Amino acid sequence: MDDIVALCRRRGFIWQSSEIYGGINGFWDYGPLGVMLKNNIRDAWWRDMVLCPPQGPDGQPLDILGLDCSIISHPKVWEASGHVAGFSDPMIDCKECKARFRADQIPDSQCPLKPSKKPGEHDKCKLTDARQFNLMFETHTGALKDDDNKTYLRPETAQGMFFNFKNVLDTCRVKVPFGLAQLGKGFRNEITPRNFIFRSREFEMMEVEFFIHPSTANEWYPFWRKTRYDWWCSLGLAGSNLRLRDHEKDELAHYARDNGGCCDVEYAFPFSGEKGFSELEGIAYRSNFDLTQHAKTSGAKLEYFDQARNERYLPHVVEPAAGLTRGLLAVICEAYTPDATRPSGVYMKFQPRIAPIKAGIFPLVNKDGMPEVAEKLYKELRGKYAVQFDEKQSIGKRYARMDEAGTPFCFTVDGDTLTGGTVTVRYRDTQQQERIGIDKVPAFMAEKIGG
Repeated sequence: MDDIVALCRRRGFIWQSSEIYGGINGFWDYGPLGVMLKNNIRDAWWRDMVLCPPQGPDGQPLDILGLDCSIISHPKVWEASGHVAGFSDPMIDCKECKARFRADQIPDSQCPLKPSKKPGEHDKCKLTDARQFNLMFETHTGALKDDDNKTYLRPETAQGMFFNFKNVLDTCRVKVPFGLAQLGKGFRNEITPRNFIFRSREFEMMEVEFFIHPSTANEWYPFWRKTRYDWWCSLGLAGSNLRLRDHEKDELAHYARDNGGCCDVEYAFPFSGEKGFSELEGIAYRSNFDLTQHAKTSGAKLEYFDQARNERYLPHVVEPAAGLTRGLLAVICEAYTPDATRPSGVYMKFQPRIAPIKAGIFPLVNKDGMPEVAEKLYKELRGKYAVQFDEKQSIGKRYARMDEAGTPFCFTVDGDTLTGGTVTVRYRDTQQQERIGIDKVPAFMAEKIGG
């Protein structure tokens, strides 16, 4: 993990926020390569879930609409959802070093900052009793900082899709089953942010609330369970590092305890955990818990009238909720590939669809008209793809930079280009090279990447 973090910093994927001031724990900034990679994952999700959603169990295309709700909502939203009362972790303090930890992560009441004891020694730290710590970030709206103006930064994007449910019904021609999708930032005041960007205080999510008739849950929950696992596989995570895990009864969320179930798509991150597996996305059958709570708290009528069934009811929900920030980390970890045969010693094996840079365009040498020909090709491709023109240093060093950036293809203009109209294509994963016509490059890119 240390090597991955070092590469992320060195190549401009991820930096600690406010680094020149010593940083701030739990917050991260995304550099030029990092923001392109993150946005490519985000855009792939939006395309596959909203613009071109999959076909449902009946073979018909799904109807999923997008929303973009505010980060700050009316405080009663979070009372209705249960976050104000129950969104908390057990916290414990060490009276000696003044450090704060999650109580469920301290083995044998031992402060993690104290050196381990020899066998037979039983010195226990001066730890406080565990108490619940609410993870909501509080803030205030308006001029007065009192309880009447207290509100919260959202800890999830889901609730905006529930309290806007009636607005969607009133303004859009949709019928159950249909979905609402939202991506954006959430904030949780984690007691102990850790494992690089995996558990941070500011993060991004990609969530869908799929509204269904209660009688069809046995069709839709398995559908979304498989569909979302397959999607992560399509991003290059397929293999032994990815799994689906069904929740045990004692770990089900409150909205899933009495009805249906919940499962996680998990990835084997190179840090602690059960074989390193940790959650990327949760797929939960939430029944009608959320709509019921918001109807009760707000007094609004949120029932749906189903003309086909001649029935009025509160739809049930299946929720595929993915972590974009965690997905980014999983993609980086999976792509990180040590290779002693390369000048860089490593390459990033990103799936071409989400690679930050799709191709490098190089003149072999910076003379003899090669830069001009290479730059012309670069300008032709950049209107459709994220490509990079580089004419500095040796060709080997340029390949090394592209390997660390995860660029799948490099095109080199050389003497044969000037006489025969061909360029060298270098494949990132195999380092193999072949020649193709310079006029064939756009078709090559369309075949390998799309577009």
